[in-house]
Amino acid sequence: MGNNKLRGKDLIKIGFPKNNNSINIALGQINRYQKRLKKEQVLIQATKVLKNPNEFIGDGIWGKVAECLINEVIIKKQELNTTRAPFTIYGENEIDDAAKYQLYDALKLPISVAGALMPDAHSGYGLPIGGVLATNNAVIPYGVGLDIGCRMCLTIYPIKMSYLKGKKDQFVNMLSEHTKFGMKETHKVKHDHEIFSHAAFQDIPLVKRLKDKAYKQLGTSGGGNHFVEFGNVDIVDVNNEWDLPVGQYVGLLSHSGSRGLGANIAKHYTYLAMKQCPLPKHVQQLAWLDLNSHDGQEYWIAMNLAGDYAQACHDDIHARISKLLGTRPLAKIENHHNFAWKEQVNGSESIVHRKGATPAQKGALGIIPGSMTAPGYIVRGLGNKDSLQSASHGAGRLHSRRQCKMKFTQSEIKKELKEHEVTLIGGGVDEAPMAYKNIKKVMNNQQELVEVIGTFKPQIVRMDY
Repeated sequence: MGNNKLRGKDLIKIGFPKNNNSINIALGQINRYQKRLKKEQVLIQATKVLKNPNEFIGDGIWGKVAECLINEVIIKKQELNTTRAPFTIYGENEIDDAAKYQLYDALKLPISVAGALMPDAHSGYGLPIGGVLATNNAVIPYGVGLDIGCRMCLTIYPIKMSYLKGKKDQFVNMLSEHTKFGMKETHKVKHDHEIFSHAAFQDIPLVKRLKDKAYKQLGTSGGGNHFVEFGNVDIVDVNNEWDLPVGQYVGLLSHSGSRGLGANIAKHYTYLAMKQCPLPKHVQQLAWLDLNSHDGQEYWIAMNLAGDYAQACHDDIHARISKLLGTRPLAKIENHHNFAWKEQVNGSESIVHRKGATPAQKGALGIIPGSMTAPGYIVRGLGNKDSLQSASHGAGRLHSRRQCKMKFTQSEIKKELKEHEVTLIGGGVDEAPMAYKNIKKVMNNQQELVEVIGTFKPQIVRMDY
């Protein structure tokens, strides 16, 4: 709007109420999304919103203003309850106190219904990693996490392990040349996907701005502990869902999330939650959005889009590799482990946040990875209600990234990889196999949560450099 900047007094002149926060909200939205419009154009739109706010409910730019004009959202300081909501901890002796205390704090939120801590848990931001929390009609952006929709995906191929070992160099080349990681790598040949026709890319201004980035990053993986790897799938359950004969197959396992799209959505709505839901400083990252509010509904749409986009990224990765292999998959298993779902808890609908936890409803299939030198597990959920129908999302970290850099050397990592006959492409000291808990202990501590269908043993691992 240049020098012709719109001010609060301009909105008051057209009838906006002085004693209502709608002016501040309108100025914030205009400054964020309509800087390039002339003052007169913005005032014409603002007048329409003022006269018929109901018509603008849900609108990406004016919806929040309309909401405030109809029924102003009151911002009040929130206090923690003195007692905790019911909870269960699995593998308690293997979990650090910091993670437990993070869950205890979350259980004191006035919106909390129930919680659980998985045996791979360790401390994080807001909810601990491995934390599960059910809330009443409210979603906590940091209860979902920064990497919305971070997930596992395993494709099983009709290829014998002897072929993988005999043609190892070709398989290494596939991962080296045809998977992309981190902030800089993208595919030269971009693929389109139906996800980009999703209405949210048009209706939510923040998401609309992120569409180009999402398009460029489709089929890529993040840094950190994200990976794509070939390995040995060993099916042990005769009654498996795919009618596969018990035995060994080549598998492709990927772990990644919603990339820059999800990270930006998480940061934006966490900021809004913390502004609208002031909490004591030590728990401020547990700020929530009411699902009846404009921002709560908008986050829910954006979160689900990010989850679908994460799935699209895995689909693209596996389609590229399948094409190179020249064969069709026998089976595909996948699951989110950073997400929120509407589920029944104690007979009522709740929002179940799983931050680093695998959905384990009765019969639900999932993958729980170990480390790059330890097996992962293909599992079937048992629907345990005490765990909020959840299980661990992996082995869980034993040492932080910072501790790894002080504790381990590249030569130690190479020795460990050699002992387990694993080839690593990329990867840093902070992702050393020794950084993780013993996956067998973790699985031992959740026998009442999942049953094992098979295992996946990594052979060729690709990570960010």
